[in-house]
Amino acid sequence: MSRTFLGMPGTVSMMGYTGKETFPENAAKAVRNSQLRFNLRKATGTIRGRRASVVGELPDWPDLRQAGKAIKDHTLRNLDTYLVRLEEAVTKAGGHVHWARDAAEANRIVTDLVKATGETQVVKVKSMATQEIGLNEALHAEGITAYETDLAELIVQLGDDWPSHILVPAIHRNRSEIRDIFVRHMSEWGRPAPERLTDDPAALAEAARLHLRERFLSTKVAISGANFMVAETGTLVVLESEGNGRMCLTLPETLISVVGIEKLVPTWRDLEVFLQLLPRSSTGERMNPYTSMWTGATEGQEFHLVLLDNGRTGVLADDLGRQALRCIRCSACLNVCPVYERSGGHAYGSVYPGPIGAILTPQLRGMGSELDRSLPYASSLCGACYEVCPVAIDIPSVLVELRGRSRHPVAERAGMAAAGWVFERPGRLARAQRMGGRMRRLVPKRLPGPLGGWTDTRDLPAIPRESFRDWWNRTDGGSR
Repeated sequence: MSRTFLGMPGTVSMMGYTGKETFPENAAKAVRNSQLRFNLRKATGTIRGRRASVVGELPDWPDLRQAGKAIKDHTLRNLDTYLVRLEEAVTKAGGHVHWARDAAEANRIVTDLVKATGETQVVKVKSMATQEIGLNEALHAEGITAYETDLAELIVQLGDDWPSHILVPAIHRNRSEIRDIFVRHMSEWGRPAPERLTDDPAALAEAARLHLRERFLSTKVAISGANFMVAETGTLVVLESEGNGRMCLTLPETLISVVGIEKLVPTWRDLEVFLQLLPRSSTGERMNPYTSMWTGATEGQEFHLVLLDNGRTGVLADDLGRQALRCIRCSACLNVCPVYERSGGHAYGSVYPGPIGAILTPQLRGMGSELDRSLPYASSLCGACYEVCPVAIDIPSVLVELRGRSRHPVAERAGMAAAGWVFERPGRLARAQRMGGRMRRLVPKRLPGPLGGWTDTRDLPAIPRESFRDWWNRTDGGSR
């Protein structure tokens, strides 16, 4: 119980990553781990296949995708109106709404709410927002223990590990590794693993079920996120596959939900679109096994909603970058990304890995660190992420824009300026091509200095003896 994921604000030191390296440095470590690459390739391949199957069943999938995009864009353009409407609806239904400008304020609000109950333990539904703000660590500092109840999050917590995937945080672990984690560490957090536990999936699930059941029945405070919030009624929605969310949302006497302000949809009718898009894009299912909805305080439960900004209004102000706020956290982009499949989620140094993390993280926390400046380059720009995104986020375009905003080495800037000067005039380009043809034998196979990184993994193209322009003029387009 000594160390857990530290979220967005701080740095981490797990699995060989300090949180201070750039993405290329982290990825270089990851690709040397053959077991990690095998686990990722197997898991992402399976999820890709399931998604393709269920999406292919819907002839109107492109229309649904555009509808999701339009609803999200409309909501973001009118976010102030819908947030006030949500607050009014939640309050009318007996809930309490709190506004958090940043991670520190959100952590303070939640910590104070838990302290007010007199409890020192909480159970949690899987929540990206609480990981983003480092809530578990903030609670721990105040003597409050947070118990993860999602199976994958439980594996990460017991293993003193770091989430590596939006949907499946323990995707980098195989079942043999999970069995060892349960045997070694489950007793430190409560009920120990059964004797002679095997790595059979059913046996592992049963061990987790027995371990968590006692926690569900004894803990009086729960913390959740939400997949969606309906402004019209003040309803929150959680989609999950295991039933742990249902237990956390209904059994405790106090429920605290920490939700990013972008998770809004205006009406119930809008929600219907996303209840088709999300399960197919995330788990490859037609619908999630558990879809929980609640409005305000129900059946005597005390309900608190913490609306989290933490950089989101800054992203909203960016005409191109704001489309990242459409994200519904399905992880489809991770499962098709060739870079993620080889490097894994830890290399991104953020709770949001993969293509969406490469555009969302630098916008949420800025590009002041070497790591954050390197994230927009964690992509081959193949465009697969855009093709599968259920809300049509043009991730490649945002990546290119963020690359342009990043600080570049002096040598690179000088080289680009020189290239721009040459390409500006046809005559300059022609003279440069002729000079290059004459001096082609002197061109090194590897570029010198800071430009050498490009040729570490690529061959420098051979310079032809004659340019296409000169060949065309000499042969009259090949006719002579």
